[in-house]
Amino acid sequence: MTFGARISVFGGRDIDDSIYDDAIQIGKKLARENYLVFCGGGPGVMEAISKGVTEEGGTVVGILKGTTLIEGNEYLSIPIATGMDIGRNVILAYNCDAAVAISGQYGTMSEIAYALQLNKPVIGYKTLGIDNVVHAQTTDEVLSALMAALDNA
Repeated sequence: MTFGARISVFGGRDIDDSIYDDAIQIGKKLARENYLVFCGGGPGVMEAISKGVTEEGGTVVGILKGTTLIEGNEYLSIPIATGMDIGRNVILAYNCDAAVAISGQYGTMSEIAYALQLNKPVIGYKTLGIDNVVHAQTTDEVLSALMAALDNA
């Protein structure tokens, strides 16, 4: 199967309902563009993105922290156990053409830093204020900024 691009989604585990719902919408938009989506595979943003991608018939790969698949959320197409704990964050950065950061704290910050260090474009949505992250105000802006970043990459 050929995908339009590989997109990693970074984001927090502890989020409110509004962020969860927005992340589902972003996941649906990513699937409609036939992007292969990567995430950390757990709860919060990762679950919501996975749910949106899956509901639209897309493919989402969960790069899990632990050694078993049980920590993966129910919407993953392909869960991958790494046993790397937070070290798996670098895998998410390496395996994307661009990234989307939604909400989050220190783990999201590290994922953004890895992506930027690898010269990967990062689109932020209600996330940390980090230089060189393109911040989108709506879920539609996330997709348009992402598509522009991929065209310029």
